[in-house]
Amino acid sequence: MDHRQKDWPEWLASAEFVVNNKTHTATKVSPFMANYGKEVRMGGNIRKKGKVESAMEFVERIKKVHEEAEAALKKTQEEMKRYVDRSRKETEKWKREDRVLLSTKDLVFKERLVKKLMERYIGSYAIEEVVSTNVVKLRLSSSMRIHLVVNVSQIVQYKEQVRGQKKEEGKPVKVEGVEEWEVEKVLNKKKIRGVEKYLI
Repeated sequence: MDHRQKDWPEWLASAEFVVNNKTHTATKVSPFMANYGKEVRMGGNIRKKGKVESAMEFVERIKKVHEEAEAALKKTQEEMKRYVDRSRKETEKWKREDRVLLSTKDLVFKERLVKKLMERYIGSYAIEEVVSTNVVKLRLSSSMRIHLVVNVSQIVQYKEQVRGQKKEEGKPVKVEGVEEWEVEKVLNKKKIRGVEKYLI
């Protein structure tokens, strides 16, 4: 293919031949072998005489090829399913008026520059409608300019606070007449666009 990438139609036939003549990782045979019972090669001696198999022999051979390809494909599917199921969990059954927390992973907050200092979830919000097993519609405030319909992977069940569980926020102290908070400890700091940010 040239550097302008305009002659790609001329290579389609060659690309198709290469794909069809390559052994598939799932079926363990090439598409040519699965469809025609033999590998197709470029060139060769057309005058060479060979034995022509009967129709019944061909049918039996192609049937065996299909059975082997089907068995290999089934084994690959089972391996893929077993691999995916390791990180898969049962989908929670949601219903209307359930309280949930919304993930902030894909949300944008202009006033919060440091993503890692944000809450992982915000809310709680009520489910207004269960669209499907994987999608729900939330009842959000009008100030949140996001789509009301979200995937269930973006929400978690809201659990009421246990009495005494919530930590009281520190009270401000007055410094020269201005309310400020005392910092117990600076955990980390880094410079972002010339401005130092602190993790406290």
